Amino acid sequence: MSASALASRDHTPVLQLSGIGKEFGAIRALSGIDLTINPGDVVGLMGDNGAGKSTLVKIIAGNFHPTHGTIRFDGAEHRFDRPLDARAAGIEVVYQDLALSNNVSAAANVFLGREILRKVGPFRFLDHRAMNARALELFNELKSETRPKDLVKQMSGGQRQAVAIARTRLANAKLILMDEPTAAISVRQVAEVLDLIRRLRDQGVAVILISHRMPDVFSVCDRVVVLRRGEKRADKLVSQSSPEEVTALITGAKEFA
Repeated sequence: MSASALASRDHTPVLQLSGIGKEFGAIRALSGIDLTINPGDVVGLMGDNGAGKSTLVKIIAGNFHPTHGTIRFDGAEHRFDRPLDARAAGIEVVYQDLALSNNVSAAANVFLGREILRKVGPFRFLDHRAMNARALELFNELKSETRPKDLVKQMSGGQRQAVAIARTRLANAKLILMDEPTAAISVRQVAEVLDLIRRLRDQGVAVILISHRMPDVFSVCDRVVVLRRGEKRADKLVSQSSPEEVTALITGAKEFA
């Protein structure tokens, strides 16, 4: 476990889920999910298709209300009625498609919807200089080679992830949910993305990494949480588990760990 994750034990958890359940009519998608995430934790969320990962993430991100249970974020109980409420609290999501605009610069993507304006007389203009300068600071914090004026359509997969992550840092997120960030990119770019996650951890940001890639989870995560059929089957330190055990939990060859 990382030093920051160990230190976080003395602080209020970023996220506490207690007895979270979700039902869609007669279909039970989640049942009795308890989960605690501390500042600086990197937690791998794993499970087969239909295990409940997406539903759980959407509850945390404010897309769904839980049918049962409570959510505490940064020590206070919350009911997120929409994703904007979760974002305002400090929760950001980096989706697999990244939701970037290919034809504009990295800085423009970082500030999309949060543009800095300067006033000249009765008029307001985009302050590109200020946005470029702040974007550069964020990329430097992440130790990314991405440059503010680079066009997104010309970037590698790892650079695109840096832009998406920088956008969450602009919002001072305390918890970032990352959905399959290393899918369909090269081995070198995978290494870049995992390094970005480590940078977030070192800055005290908690990360939930949703992934099917066992090597990534065991490389960068402190803990692994396994869902199967809407239930939590494991929540273990990666140092006390193995890819073989997690595979057995995902497939049902092992019930709980």
